Amino acid sequence: MAARGRPLSGMRGISPVPSYVVMQPTTLCNLDCAYCYLPMRAADRRMPVPVAEAVAASVNRWAEADRFSVVWHGGEPLAAGREHLAALIAPFGPEVEHHVQTNATLIDDAWCEFLAAHRVRVSVSVDGPRGRNGDRVTRAGRPAYDRIMRGVAALRRHGLPFSALAVVNDPDPGRAAELYDYFLGLGCEVLGVNIEETEGVNTRSNAHEAARVRAFWAELVAAWRRDPRIHLREVEWSLRYAAAVLDGSVDGLLPRRLDPIPTVGHDGSVVVLSPELAGFSDPRYGDFSSGNVLTTPLAEIVAGAERTTGWVGEFLAGVEACRASCPYFGFCGGGHAANRYFELGRFDGTETEHCRNSKIRLLEGVLDHAREHRTPAV
Repeated sequence: MAARGRPLSGMRGISPVPSYVVMQPTTLCNLDCAYCYLPMRAADRRMPVPVAEAVAASVNRWAEADRFSVVWHGGEPLAAGREHLAALIAPFGPEVEHHVQTNATLIDDAWCEFLAAHRVRVSVSVDGPRGRNGDRVTRAGRPAYDRIMRGVAALRRHGLPFSALAVVNDPDPGRAAELYDYFLGLGCEVLGVNIEETEGVNTRSNAHEAARVRAFWAELVAAWRRDPRIHLREVEWSLRYAAAVLDGSVDGLLPRRLDPIPTVGHDGSVVVLSPELAGFSDPRYGDFSSGNVLTTPLAEIVAGAERTTGWVGEFLAGVEACRASCPYFGFCGGGHAANRYFELGRFDGTETEHCRNSKIRLLEGVLDHAREHRTPAV
């Protein structure tokens, strides 16, 4: 099922046009989650409006040609305040879709009216039932769960649909069914499940026993199949891949070129491929940025990143090494730059713990479930 025996044609280089841009309206977060990777979340460094205006100059042209999203991601984006966030959104044209990743603790009726008026799609970070949110605490170290639920209740009261994103630090059998049932009750439309990653300022180990992780994903598939009302991001992607392998179309499943995923920091600096690299620096690679929108158009920065940013070439070499050596390449496309850097200390390595937990064991778990529930031949 992993398409062994030949390298997939897959992707070559970086696309000059992204499908979305990540914007950091503020570095500040009002929570202090134990697994957070962000280095400046205690500081309120807000994005000036001219940065948004510079980004919009490129984004509006892209959005006229094809569907395009701006993802507001902090810090806690709502910590920028409604007035400032409105000023940052204003330069973008009506074709642009806006999304926000939020911890929901600041959401109230006024924020719901703002989100509806600006047609902002909401994704809430919450890790499941109350007892599973021990890492999600305020700056004073107090549990944030009740505040998160008040925000979710406001979204539901105003009829605003929302997605959810859960971080799992103990992917054990038994946890997956509990998690899925919880989010069914929460009322989200889409669920993403991230096994905790070692990256940024989070140095906690993300190594787990392979059998446990496989069983976690297999159980999650089983829970979803019993009541598939939620779009389950990881499982649905796995099933699309499996179907493509079976019908011989797997070579067309991955894009031919990597989405550059430009992340625009509060100061206008642009980091491609991995938002998690923003705000960090290294003596070998500098600050990882490919330019600044206050001096260079975003379209020009993205188009030239592969040529001008040294670590990007190293990462692409790592992608090619994965293509040549890994039977799961067609499923994951070569992994993420930040995971390579923070786990391996460089960009041209191959397999990481993140690969094992969230790609390899995921696909294996889906296949384990399929084998256990296949219909016997008559």
